[in-house]
Amino acid sequence: MEKLNIDNLDQRRLAKTIDHSLLRPTITDQELRKGCELAEKYQTATVCVKPYHVKLAFEILANQDVKVSTVIGFPHGGHLSKIKALEAEQAILDGAQELDMVINIGALKSRRVDFVRDDMRRVVEIARKYGDILVKVILETYYLTDEEKVTACRLTEEAGADYVKTSTGFAPEGAKVHDIELMYKTVGPRLGVKAAGGIRTLDTALDMIRAGATRIGATATEQIMEGWIKSQRSRK
Repeated sequence: MEKLNIDNLDQRRLAKTIDHSLLRPTITDQELRKGCELAEKYQTATVCVKPYHVKLAFEILANQDVKVSTVIGFPHGGHLSKIKALEAEQAILDGAQELDMVINIGALKSRRVDFVRDDMRRVVEIARKYGDILVKVILETYYLTDEEKVTACRLTEEAGADYVKTSTGFAPEGAKVHDIELMYKTVGPRLGVKAAGGIRTLDTALDMIRAGATRIGATATEQIMEGWIKSQRSRK
């Protein structure tokens, strides 16, 4: 996916880069509903929810231009491959239209590249079985060397996934401009690049977009979007 041109961004295009994250362990049904309503207000690309909440989010957002995405093998990626595939299939049946799966970090660091590729491919095959379901692979870049990040990106492409993604948001650090640049250099524009983890301001989101991110995972969606609206008003 080609880099976005900051000069051509408008409010709608910015909103459609955002996956509004609703993944806190303690999130209640009521908080989920409010989060979906916020995503609907700004017309984000998706809400990203736990598998448990996919059905409810899909019901809330029925007939809206906001998709439901969910996480697979979250947050550490250590699930058995067949469990990731089953989790992906159930999520799609419940209404998920995009899947953010966590790479098997330990297997990657053990250089078990065939296993890592197959682990991803099992989820991709389920997604393709049900049609145009996007698969984003979370690398959890905090734990990886640059060499491992490049390897992970290449394996993601070989597995047939659609995006590489930096982080779950649950590691000590999240998205870094350097990582986005490296990921885009490795697989862009053939694959999309998603920046997630620690993106709380408009300026940070724009830095990630400049570096090559075409999706942003954020809990701070309201701050980012209101920052954009305020910046546009000040230009008039």
